[in-house]
Amino acid sequence: MQRRKFLSLVGLGAVAATVAPAALSATDWRKEKPDAWQAKTVDSAIKAMYGDKPVVEGDITVTTPDVAASGGAVPVNVKSGIDAKSVAIFQDANPESAVIVFDINKYSIINYDVKMKLKSVGDPITVTCIVEGKDGKLYSGKRTLDVALGGCEG
Repeated sequence: MQRRKFLSLVGLGAVAATVAPAALSATDWRKEKPDAWQAKTVDSAIKAMYGDKPVVEGDITVTTPDVAASGGAVPVNVKSGIDAKSVAIFQDANPESAVIVFDINKYSIINYDVKMKLKSVGDPITVTCIVEGKDGKLYSGKRTLDVALGGCEG
């Protein structure tokens, strides 16, 4: 009896391993929207990613330090309660504005922590998050920060 139970569990595991990759999918945003990844401004990257849809302020919280001690790994947190299809993060310091895009499924909770490299330009840097709602609208949240020019916050 134990052998039958073991073989049935192995069989179920094999079926699950075969079906799971087919159920998991992600959009290759670099392949689907290459112009967005080459855009030099945030506005042009958003337009290349999502088209000419209007963007409205939404229920999005973008958290960064006020002053990043180093541009090498700036922590950014994005939270939202919007029922979404995708979440994208952009910045206006580096040569290309797009940073990352997340596909959202019905089980996703939008509470993402990322670290991004930001070029220290001496001016305040704006990190912009765009959430594409399931209602077809684009929502935005922004946060401005400084990156210390010489490290050590000064």
